[in-house]
Amino acid sequence: MSGELEAFIEYITVIKALSPRTIEAYTRDLNDIEEAAHKPLVEIDSNMIFRILGTIPNKRTLNRKLSSVNSFLDFCHRSRFDSASSKFTLSKVPKNLPKYLTFETIQSGLEMIDRSEWIGLRDYAILLFLYATGVRVSECLMVEEGDIEGEWLRIRHGKGEKERYVPIAQEALKALRAYQNASPYHRRTLWLNYRGEPLSRVSVFKINQKYLGISPHALRHSYATALILGGADLRVVQELLGHSSLLTTQIYTHVQKQNLQDTVLRHHPMAIS
Repeated sequence: MSGELEAFIEYITVIKALSPRTIEAYTRDLNDIEEAAHKPLVEIDSNMIFRILGTIPNKRTLNRKLSSVNSFLDFCHRSRFDSASSKFTLSKVPKNLPKYLTFETIQSGLEMIDRSEWIGLRDYAILLFLYATGVRVSECLMVEEGDIEGEWLRIRHGKGEKERYVPIAQEALKALRAYQNASPYHRRTLWLNYRGEPLSRVSVFKINQKYLGISPHALRHSYATALILGGADLRVVQELLGHSSLLTTQIYTHVQKQNLQDTVLRHHPMAIS
């Protein structure tokens, strides 16, 4: 790894405080390019970068790697490692609408859970918790008892280490307390496996798949979609989700448009066939 790349990794780790997974992705993407070219990234011209990355068939993967390169080049320019200010144009990728479930579908899935044992109470509680707060799975797994303040959840380890508060529905709090009271373990970490150890991301994914057939992130989309359909302002949803930019939240505007169209089709006299 070149000295410039090491400086960039230190910058996004210490100054930008990006998540470990994001730092790992940047490091892997950029280091792979240096290894393929057998020279530091600042010495690689654009033609060679395109030759290295040009074999990637998936446009989303290609865009992620080009975005990593753009961030690195911008850092080098601002740090005066490179006098030129260059940027790669990303490929156009059609936007996929986020997958989500209705509240009724989620309720049907929750009814399948056997809550006679504490593990079932945990599964029920964590699914309600994810849907009631819209938190990322990484944020959910880092929640401790002290982070719940009355009817509010304090998220201390959000993306970019940003702190925010999210209200929790009473039903989710009730399920959480039932799980805690039944659990044979008492740890600072809220979500535990059957051995009393912190629950893993894989386990949360399996719980979501078993009862709802979706990923934890799709449950986050379900939360946001429910808010939009209920009339929530897009900027409020942005704050609740912890998005740094409103552009990220705007993917949910399709829900608003669809809801408006459905309303017109149901109630406008000219829409009646």
